Amino acid sequence: MRMVTVAATQMACSADVKSNVENGERLIREAAAKGANIILLQELFEGHYFCQDEDPEHWKRALPAKGHPTLEHFQGVARELGVVLPVSFYEKAGNARFNSIAIIDADGRNLGIYRKSHIPHGFGYQEKFYFSPGDTGFKVWDTAYGRIGAGICWDQWFPECARSMALMGAEILFYPTAIGSELGSTQWNSAAHWQRVQQGHAGASLVPLVASNRIGTEAGLNGTEMTFYGSSFIANQFGEKVQEADRVSETVLVHSFDMDEVASHRDYWCVFRDRRPEHYGILSSLDGINASTASG
Repeated sequence: MRMVTVAATQMACSADVKSNVENGERLIREAAAKGANIILLQELFEGHYFCQDEDPEHWKRALPAKGHPTLEHFQGVARELGVVLPVSFYEKAGNARFNSIAIIDADGRNLGIYRKSHIPHGFGYQEKFYFSPGDTGFKVWDTAYGRIGAGICWDQWFPECARSMALMGAEILFYPTAIGSELGSTQWNSAAHWQRVQQGHAGASLVPLVASNRIGTEAGLNGTEMTFYGSSFIANQFGEKVQEADRVSETVLVHSFDMDEVASHRDYWCVFRDRRPEHYGILSSLDGINASTASG
């Protein structure tokens, strides 16, 4: 048996970076006290979800990964507690800005960065104004507690992202998130849909999945507001929710997996053996035309 305990967290965010970092650390310590080895905070937890509106002032929030105070802070926390921390942050790199996540290992080392590949742009989610499309490609990391993959929020709607990480050997998938009320359709509640899509990723590739979302209501610049619906959860390798938070409470969810058992189920179903990548060229097109035909 190779037991790994994962944790999802959710919290409301204020406009103050220091208090948000402190709250995040408090939840991490609570999860570690419950035995968690890998602990996920939500997307862009340092402040309000500023992408609700387009405001150039928010560009100043982006900082380089090297010397980033929040990353350095959580490197110390990871080292002290012996836990792995995927940490979301707004990254400045040259003249570009990215929605990024750093994977901090249990000894405090930053194993590397993934930059969000899929950037949404719609009512309440004006992310193309703030972020360049990620240029890292999908990534996995060998941590003290196994090989993990991480996508970021909008990435979680794309099966290509989850499958790519699983193909590279990810044993657990992590998705920090900021999603809530839909400003373009106020009667639409996407929480259950959001969960089911990710449950499908877990079941299709037979890998556990951890998703952390924020809670609370945050005001925009033009009289709008968004209420984030929490509902953070942990799914097992069959896509079943084994832990789930409500829509309003600050929460720490913890669950243990026997990674050897998970691997045996993945082997049993043979979904990786039976793949037919020679037929998947159409996935490299935008319009559904086979890529080889288009290039010819």
